[in-house]
Amino acid sequence: MTDSAKGGWLPMATARRDGERILVTVRGGEQGAAEVDTVRYQTIRGSDERGWVATDTGPDALVTYDEDELIAWMRWPQPTAHSPALDLPAPADAADFEDAGSGI
Repeated sequence: MTDSAKGGWLPMATARRDGERILVTVRGGEQGAAEVDTVRYQTIRGSDERGWVATDTGPDALVTYDEDELIAWMRWPQPTAHSPALDLPAPADAADFEDAGSGI
């Protein structure tokens, strides 16, 4: 887990589930390569279930992720005076997290 650990990525089993937004690596597949998204763990609109919901979800297009779609997570980076724009990190390498039980 050395490359991803250096980038700050952590196994999904340790992800914050308190409603705070976090960055996640969404597993790549037929639709494209792995990518980084911002999510919150919250009650899914129109349901009693809780799950991972993309924070840029609009009222007509709810984007949710199943646990097995997500590889790794990291805290939301705080902008600084030197870097006010948010630079998203590269996605985590799925191979780094397969031992942690999040692989398919």
